[in-house]
Amino acid sequence: RVCISIIYLSIPVRNVCFPCTGLQSVTASVMAVYVDHRTEAPDSVASPSHIAWHPLHPLLAVASISTASGGCVDIYLEQGEHVSDAHVERSFQVASLSWHPSRPILAAGWETGEVVILNKQEKEHHAVPPNHNAKITVLNWSTNGTCLVSGDRHGVLVLWRMDQRGRVQGPALLKQECGKCLSHCVFRPPPPGEDFVQLAKAAVGGDEKALDMFNWRKAGTGAPLKMGLQEGLSFFITLTDGSVHYVSEKGKTRHVLSTDSLVQKLLFMEERDVLVVITENLQLSLHAITLEGEAEELMKVKLSGKIGHSADIILIDHSLVVTALGETVIRFWDLDRDENYVLSPDVQFGFEGGECINCVSYCSAKGLLAAGTNKGRIAMWRKAAGSDQSIRALEGKEKWKLQAPTELEGNVIQIKWGSRKNLLAVNNISSVVILSEQAMSSHFHQQVAVVQVSPNLFNVTFFSTGTTHSLRVDMNVNGVFATKDAVVFWNGKQVTVFECSGDTFRSAGSFLCDSPVLSVHGENLYTVEPYRVQVRTWQGTVKQLLVFSEAEGNPCLLDVCGNFLAVGTDLAHFKIFDLSRREAKVHCNSKNFSELFPGLGGIASVKCNANGNKVSILVSKADGKIDSKICFYDVEMDKVTLFDFKAEQGNGREKLSSGQGIDNRSAVDYPELHSHIPACHFWDQSEPRLFVCEAILETGLQYPDQKKKQTESTMDVWIISFFSTEEHGLLLQDSFPLPSSYQVLLGIEVPHYYFAKKLGEAEKGQAESGSIKVSQMVARRPMRDFIGLGDCDKTTRDAMLNFSFYLTAGDMDEAFKSIKLIKSEAVWESMARMCVKTQRLDVAKICLGNMGHARGAKALREAEQEPEQEARVAVLAIQLGMLEDAERLYKACKRYDLLNKFYQASNQWQKAIETAEAHDRVHLRTTYYNYAKHLEASGEHSLALAHYEKSDTHRFEVPRMLSEDLQALENYVNKMKDKSLWKWWAQYLESQSDMESALKYYALAQDYFSLVRVHCFQGNIQKAAEIANETGNWAASYHLARQYESQDEIKQAVHFYTRAQAFNNAIRLCKENNLDDQLMNLALLSSPEDMIEAACYYEEKGEQMDRAVMLYHKAGHFSKALELAFATQQFGALQLIAEDLDEHSDPALLARCSDFFIEHAQYEKAMELLLTAKKYHEALQLCLKQNLTITEEMAEKMTVSKDSKDLSEESRRELLEQIADCCVRQGNYHMATKKYTQAGNKLKAMRALLKSGDTEKIVFFAGVSRQREIYIMAANYLQSLDWCKDPEIMKNIISFYTKGRALDLLAGFYDACAQVEIDEYQNYEKAQGALTEAYKCLSKAKTRSPLEQESKLALLQSKMTLIKRFVHARRVYSEDPKEAVRQCELLLAEQDFDNAIRHGDVLGFLVEHYVQVEDFHMAYRYLEEMQKRVPPMSLSYYVTQQTIEAVHRGVGIPVSQTLVPEEIRHSSVENKEVEEEVADEVEDP
Repeated sequence: RVCISIIYLSIPVRNVCFPCTGLQSVTASVMAVYVDHRTEAPDSVASPSHIAWHPLHPLLAVASISTASGGCVDIYLEQGEHVSDAHVERSFQVASLSWHPSRPILAAGWETGEVVILNKQEKEHHAVPPNHNAKITVLNWSTNGTCLVSGDRHGVLVLWRMDQRGRVQGPALLKQECGKCLSHCVFRPPPPGEDFVQLAKAAVGGDEKALDMFNWRKAGTGAPLKMGLQEGLSFFITLTDGSVHYVSEKGKTRHVLSTDSLVQKLLFMEERDVLVVITENLQLSLHAITLEGEAEELMKVKLSGKIGHSADIILIDHSLVVTALGETVIRFWDLDRDENYVLSPDVQFGFEGGECINCVSYCSAKGLLAAGTNKGRIAMWRKAAGSDQSIRALEGKEKWKLQAPTELEGNVIQIKWGSRKNLLAVNNISSVVILSEQAMSSHFHQQVAVVQVSPNLFNVTFFSTGTTHSLRVDMNVNGVFATKDAVVFWNGKQVTVFECSGDTFRSAGSFLCDSPVLSVHGENLYTVEPYRVQVRTWQGTVKQLLVFSEAEGNPCLLDVCGNFLAVGTDLAHFKIFDLSRREAKVHCNSKNFSELFPGLGGIASVKCNANGNKVSILVSKADGKIDSKICFYDVEMDKVTLFDFKAEQGNGREKLSSGQGIDNRSAVDYPELHSHIPACHFWDQSEPRLFVCEAILETGLQYPDQKKKQTESTMDVWIISFFSTEEHGLLLQDSFPLPSSYQVLLGIEVPHYYFAKKLGEAEKGQAESGSIKVSQMVARRPMRDFIGLGDCDKTTRDAMLNFSFYLTAGDMDEAFKSIKLIKSEAVWESMARMCVKTQRLDVAKICLGNMGHARGAKALREAEQEPEQEARVAVLAIQLGMLEDAERLYKACKRYDLLNKFYQASNQWQKAIETAEAHDRVHLRTTYYNYAKHLEASGEHSLALAHYEKSDTHRFEVPRMLSEDLQALENYVNKMKDKSLWKWWAQYLESQSDMESALKYYALAQDYFSLVRVHCFQGNIQKAAEIANETGNWAASYHLARQYESQDEIKQAVHFYTRAQAFNNAIRLCKENNLDDQLMNLALLSSPEDMIEAACYYEEKGEQMDRAVMLYHKAGHFSKALELAFATQQFGALQLIAEDLDEHSDPALLARCSDFFIEHAQYEKAMELLLTAKKYHEALQLCLKQNLTITEEMAEKMTVSKDSKDLSEESRRELLEQIADCCVRQGNYHMATKKYTQAGNKLKAMRALLKSGDTEKIVFFAGVSRQREIYIMAANYLQSLDWCKDPEIMKNIISFYTKGRALDLLAGFYDACAQVEIDEYQNYEKAQGALTEAYKCLSKAKTRSPLEQESKLALLQSKMTLIKRFVHARRVYSEDPKEAVRQCELLLAEQDFDNAIRHGDVLGFLVEHYVQVEDFHMAYRYLEEMQKRVPPMSLSYYVTQQTIEAVHRGVGIPVSQTLVPEEIRHSSVENKEVEEEVADEVEDP
């Protein structure tokens, strides 16, 4: 029943606001309507012709035609108020309007060519110098507002410089005669300047490029620093001949392009530097613009639509062209996707059929596309919310969602969004209307809901009776409060009360009151004034004053719940009053929110519960936004608890007072609630424990992953309910996303949540969610635990609520107690059905028990083994007859095997087969089989037969099924041509004594055994033998052999037993009938047992012992075979047997065989057997005795692993050393080294390796051995090599002596190095260095004979001294030759001189000196001395041949023949290579 009451008030409507609850910043889920304000035009204004919004300020310029046949320009504010100082009127009409981009300055062009500037702020009018004498067709401000361009229909184009007050500065910057009428102008935006702040930060951080840009001295090195907005004076203009021209900043004009017809729209895409040109013929072309203004055509396309109508064309989202052509649709062309689509108004939203759209405008901030129609309606489409990627994924028109229309009058010809407040101006020929978006008012209390539908229309719903009323109020409504007795409206100036009287509303009172908030309890109204709350009657009489102190502040927030009033003040205090008596009494004294919750901020909203002992507070941050925290105060316990939606860890609450919270549930357990903030909150009107809030996603915190998943804003809105008690603290009871068909939460009253629905959208998913549709604008949704119970009685409701509470608290015992008194089986069944929706199986078990549903309880208990929750719930759904839910649940958890069984059980065989074929192929044959059984039971044999075949069970199921119809069965068998069926049919015919037919079908089935059996039965044994021979069938041959044996045809029986592989039977017959030759062959083909049996047979007979030995051998009975072979001296057989012996054979057997081979001089074979028997010492002795070469394989066989239990570790090492000794004797040094190493004797291993002469391995072994003796041995060996020519060897020698701590030997090596340097290279400096190292090493060495060490050190010291003197003499020769000669002569006189220095070097030095000073007699003297001490062949090594000849010439003596060898060659003295023996033994240190 719908009752409509229309009430008119005398106050004009201009505005609708949301109640002042401190939630103005939270608007994501608040409903809104568009309120229209008609412009207050002067009386002389007739018809508006042009409208223009300021881009920033809420200023609307309107050009109109005056009644005096002239024109005027007016400016209006956001609510249509006329700005009286900004009225300009002329006797001619306005041609164009243009606002300054940032300042409140308007340029107006007239049809006579006059241009007037209106400065609204300064209240000034300025005229632009006259340069036009025709209608102004182009009027545009530059990008930053420093210049104004104007053009007329004669083609005169002028560019002016303007000051900050809108006055022209100096002469025109540009004036051109274009010759044709100008039609459009668009400025090219300048390139963005540098970010001055970021650049400064970079410079401070040390960025050299940034520093250079600030350094004026380096200004010439790079681009100049651009700060702030650039000038941007280049622009495009169009002429009526279809040409487009580009005017550069320097004033040069360039022809850019030409079109076939008049340009209707000129647009510039700044992001891509692309010019968009649309002509009257709807030809769209895109042109890429270079820096110089040249254009390159990118695309040309013909737009669809009606030609000849004035088109309204806009560019939105940088790439979407939207056109309104006076048609019933809006046309879109996506330049990025190169696709087009249309949008049209829907008749279901109140539009008329054939309603045409004249104009469009887009608000990017709101994502709203507005369109004006010829019927006076404003159609709006909202763009889908979400990430750019998710929006791009939507196809065309799916991005736009039609909203409820706004109805005006007349024919809308212009529509414009503008200003920062996103206001919409509409020109409907007769007037201009400004539309502003206002929040819808709504309220729910005492089962009454009021929702604002339009600016002055309210929808009132009484849930107690199920009736809906429409209430029209002609006043400016800021808020509404509804009770079961009255509906109260207020607007901050006036309060109006309507009393509910049956099906109508009666005005019960109206009075002036400036209270911004209001609440109602019974027949009392509660309003606020400074420092007081007024208690009034419905007629406005003040009955009582609730006083607040100055410290508490002014009351600004009111809330009534049950019999309690919560009041919040502007100084963040709150107080609770008890309203249950005649006068209101203080229930809770004033509390300072800042003291209870320090540092949180102010109060945005305060509400109390039905008992007045709990208070919930939403927090207002310093910036006016709502905090993510909800604060709870326990009046009785003086305890505070805080729930934070942003909680990352902990339990989502904080204790901010001495009281202790007991919360154990928080937002941290619900990731989907993170980054949300509470938007509104409510306590249940009668249940003091129940609290609910609506949480929305905080602005700016919508993360990319959330945007991808959610395209509807309501998906970001969550409804969360809590239980709040003293014992358990705050418990999160339920949370769910706001359904897409709902707009906002209105409140809660057990057992329902109450919501306002979206305008014009049908409720979705009604059946699934359990929602109950009550009216068009309001809907209620059952609480989770009340789904399916409907309007239950109070006892059941209280029991269910207690059950829900204890279940949330985890107290199952109390939960069961709370509902055990419910006797209604229907209630329990409804609860069980609810459990399917909520998937609460623990509750379902109790419900089934109380229903007495034993079968269901058993099924549910058995279903607990299923891992998926949905699969277990599906079992419950099946037991309750909720088959659709069961099907959905099985599909959700992808348990297609259970879904298949479900379909079969519910007789949905086609779905079962489809499911098995697509998802459950493992049970496909079973499904076919079960369906066939079902069809057979239904009498549909033909279909059953086909499905038996699909299940591959037709070979036994079809004969069973057709057993009563033999003719049909025979036809089926013949038709199928299946061997199994033929065999089955043949057996049936045989049982019926039809042998001929049976043979035929046995032959078709290729059942040779049955053929032979039947032929033998018929006495046709010859035919049976042919079949057995041809087929080789074992069963047939065996049966035939038994027949022949029974007839004493032994040879035939043996033959067929052999073909049947029944060798034991054949051997048995051969033994019984002395068929020895056949016996041997059969035994070799048979099993080992049969071989031994045959061998015993031969042994017992005492003949053909070789066969017995062979059979024993083949059967693996080696001991018996060897025993018999030894006994009968069968050496050939022995060798064959020995080859098969391995480590698993009897050791005694192996030893006996090895002895046998030794006796017969087959030592290698004996050796192998000894090793196999693990007699390593005997094998080694045999090797030594018979001089057998130990191969690597033999050595490895003789090597016992460390883990072996055959030998002790000491014996193992001894064996390895013996093997190594043998290898050394045989010259296999590498093998010896390996074995010595395995034995742990590295010294012997090194000696063996040294004998091998493998230098690389010697160096490697010494490196890994890390033993002093081995280092020394390796170094000694390396010294025997040509180490002086290989630096690596020398390095290793030094390293090994050092590591071996053999410093005396190292000293000897250094001494040898020094001698080599002297003998080979005459390099006494290096020799001196080597001797120094030798001296250091020898002095550090610890020798057994200190005296010997001292003498060696003295000798080294002497040599070092002599060499040092000689080196010094050679070094000072260039500075003091005499001193050098004197030193050399003194050296020659030294004793043991030649131990350190060669005579030839000193004498040669002296000879060279005297030749150089031309003292040839002294040179000759020393040359003679040299000839005595140095062999003649080595003379040229010390003195050159030229020097010798010069000496002889100087003294006049001919060169002796002995001094001139036949062949002069310069070579080093040949030294005999002395091979040093490497000591085999190294004494222990």
